[in-house]
Amino acid sequence: MNNPFDVSGRAIIVTGGAGLLGREYGRALAAAGASVVLADLDEAGVAATAADLRGAPGTVMGVGVDVTDEASVAHLVRTTLDAFGRIDGLVNNAALNPAVSRSPAAEFEMPFEQYSLDLWNRTLAVNLTGMFLCARAAAPAMLAQRRGVVVNISSTYGLVGPDQRLYEPDTPGARRGYKPVAYSVTKSGVLGFTRYLAAYWAGTGIRVNTLTPGGVRHDQPDEFIRRYSARTVLGRMADCQEYSGALLFLLSDASSYMTGSNLVLDGGWTAW
Repeated sequence: MNNPFDVSGRAIIVTGGAGLLGREYGRALAAAGASVVLADLDEAGVAATAADLRGAPGTVMGVGVDVTDEASVAHLVRTTLDAFGRIDGLVNNAALNPAVSRSPAAEFEMPFEQYSLDLWNRTLAVNLTGMFLCARAAAPAMLAQRRGVVVNISSTYGLVGPDQRLYEPDTPGARRGYKPVAYSVTKSGVLGFTRYLAAYWAGTGIRVNTLTPGGVRHDQPDEFIRRYSARTVLGRMADCQEYSGALLFLLSDASSYMTGSNLVLDGGWTAW
């Protein structure tokens, strides 16, 4: 009997491939035998990740890309087709996400009233326009094949508003942080983009779904981890590898009757 979760030999592009989750997605897909193209603005980073994954059952290559630039995205698609002759999957994972860390970015300390138009425009360009450009560029190959899967990565904060209390410091007088408005707005937009494409490509063999992960534990202050964990039903943040199984499901034939949907893995954050 055929394994419906089998993605071996399928050519899959993962944008944001040098990031924490992008690397894990690439590792899981390569372990499952897929031909993976890790794409990122950090060309050296994806090249190093691809080198680390040599010896996996699948093939991994790293490609530099600026998802906000049409020519750069077209080059990514051509490179994939030249290498593998097809595009079976696209994971739209690239995003600007100023996260809580022990050394927070300046953007994370900007309240809404001071949030700059430049940051707003830059976030929309990567988080939404980048998905649009990548999906549009990959579409002709998928349409010609009469088959393909697009997975757009959203966030819990695309479903609900950020709990800004999480970013208040325990130390009196310390500067507090804010989850930026542009991140939430763009991650909400991902859900609409997914539904549009799924309906638009009805009958073509292309499926489009959203994967919505919750927070991943990685270099955050202890106070944030404690507060975030208390907001989840499971009582903890995710480990970075815990989303890979869901991604494999969405990219494989195991999800063949699923399109226009949103798969939420948030430890129960939105359950109460």
